[in-house]
Amino acid sequence: MAKHTQAHLSRTIEKSKPNSVRDMTKRQMEYYMGAKLIEIGIDPQAVIYRWSVEERGISEVWTYSAYWGDSREKLLQQEQNS
Repeated sequence: MAKHTQAHLSRTIEKSKPNSVRDMTKRQMEYYMGAKLIEIGIDPQAVIYRWSVEERGISEVWTYSAYWGDSREKLLQQEQNS
């Protein structure tokens, strides 16, 4: 079985929420992603992270992604070619 080389965490948050709530949600997602990476044996400092936001009416879907190994290399190549 192939080893995973990326992970994604998504949360939906209302656009009307105060910035303090939005900032706290972002910090919680970053913390949780780091904890999950440690849990599966990946060094969180050896990973590339990316944020994406998708608009959905009165809400936004935030996705925090982590890439390591082959996925990290592919992402870096794609960004260099852009």
